[in-house]
Amino acid sequence: MKCVDDFRLKLGDKELVPIITGGMGVDISTAALALEAARLGGIGHISDAMVPTVTDRRFNTKYVKDKLKQYKFNVENSDKSVVQFNLGLLEEATKLHVGHTMDAKRGDGMVFINCMEKLTMNAPKDTLRVRMRAAMDAGIDGITLAAGLHLGSFALIEDHPRFRDVKLGIIVSSLRALQLFLKKSARTNRLPDYIVIEGPLAGGHLGFGLDWAQYDLATIVAEIRDWLVEQKLDIPLVPAGGIFTGTDATNFLEMGAAAVQVATRFTVTRECGLPEDVQQEYFKASEDEIEVNQISPTGYPMRMLKSSPAIGDIIRPNCEAYGYLLDASGNCQYIDAYNREHAAHPGERRVRIWDKTCLCTHMRNFDCWTCGHYTYRLKDTTHRNADGSYQILSAEHVFHDYQFSKDNRIALPEASIAV
Repeated sequence: MKCVDDFRLKLGDKELVPIITGGMGVDISTAALALEAARLGGIGHISDAMVPTVTDRRFNTKYVKDKLKQYKFNVENSDKSVVQFNLGLLEEATKLHVGHTMDAKRGDGMVFINCMEKLTMNAPKDTLRVRMRAAMDAGIDGITLAAGLHLGSFALIEDHPRFRDVKLGIIVSSLRALQLFLKKSARTNRLPDYIVIEGPLAGGHLGFGLDWAQYDLATIVAEIRDWLVEQKLDIPLVPAGGIFTGTDATNFLEMGAAAVQVATRFTVTRECGLPEDVQQEYFKASEDEIEVNQISPTGYPMRMLKSSPAIGDIIRPNCEAYGYLLDASGNCQYIDAYNREHAAHPGERRVRIWDKTCLCTHMRNFDCWTCGHYTYRLKDTTHRNADGSYQILSAEHVFHDYQFSKDNRIALPEASIAV
């Protein structure tokens, strides 16, 4: 019986353990988590979600405070079109985050950044271009394009000196999406270095509708694999979403995948950015406490815990400080929902909004508890402490369990004294 360690991911002249930690924003996929994956010979993702906010937290910068100060005059105005990101400061923040991460890298693995197209930031093309180019300037090993694939993404960086050097990957959830991207980017004469195929059991934003349960990751992987063979295209495939054990991963590697991308089990590690009280909520969750809803202003369905404080909460849109989901016209679906409910309930002090949430503020505060489908199984991966809480894991333990486990077994960590 084989295990993940019997396989290797080949990217250029690199041979890596075929385990990639997924990019979870905001600051959930921390530099510490990505660096552990790289140290152990795999690939770790950091996220570019709300990077100015992340650098303020990590490096004591004042990007958010200064932006709010600049646009404070507009706080009461529903029209947010005036609120713009300073592209020079956005570049500076990205370089700071990526540069510090790359300076700390050890081991034979790689560090990638997950770039989210749906962070439209009131200037979708310009801000995406700046974030990608700044990450390349700061030495990132690879960029994974995610969260609503921008078909012209490669064209935004094709004149960058590292365009042929940095590893570029895309996330798709269907063969159709892949075909559209390859057709659109063909003129750059640059194929993706890898394709992450994200299935319906993934956490956070999904590339499916509310009919997600009708789809199956293995079926999608096989369809894309067979089409690539037919087209004589050799691009490594990386299944993601619902891969909970080393045996799950090995099954995909045996069917021709080059690596797997995993995230849920790393949410409850010490290196993850989630506060420990939130990690305990993940451990305690039962299967019926996990839902796919449409409260994201992006329009994409999201999987999260039903107990997320973000669900139903109403807070004033904080676009002057954040504004990461404002479209090119300065609009956001949460602003529309906020204005609608206030107009419908004049004078009421406490109004609830159930159909949308202020994703920027709630993600920043770790109040939107996005999760993978199998989050309810996390309690089976560790020990329960005497006080009823669950023992937090190390990223190294989880990584090695994926790498070496067989027969659907999950290795428990060494018990702490508190157990």
